[in-house]
Amino acid sequence: MDTITLTGMEFRGYHGCLPEERREGQIFYVDAVLFVNLQPAGESDDLTKTVNYADAFEVIRGIVEGKPQNLIEAVAERIATAVLDGFAQVAGIAVTVHKPSAPIAGTFRDVSVHIERKRVECVTGKAGES
Repeated sequence: MDTITLTGMEFRGYHGCLPEERREGQIFYVDAVLFVNLQPAGESDDLTKTVNYADAFEVIRGIVEGKPQNLIEAVAERIATAVLDGFAQVAGIAVTVHKPSAPIAGTFRDVSVHIERKRVECVTGKAGES
């Protein structure tokens, strides 16, 4: 499967369990890999045959900069759901949410979660049944 990859997207969000995280916010980085058949777009040079990565960026921005979540796991899940729901061409998505300023008493470079989700097709019975 082909991919469209957005790496190192930077947003200010207010996610976390601690009151100061909700009050002061912090920078989050997001990486997203969208699994898409790019052959029709490549052969036709037609934007309508692919996923506009600027539109995907805005969907992701709206989630990270939007309603605060306690967990970055919830942020990642919301991103995956929104992209799968919003872009019919996306067959699957891998999302990594980085929280480099996580409240940990110690030295570290980054804390992140990574999830992968696939589009689920509804199957309502055996072939030929309604």
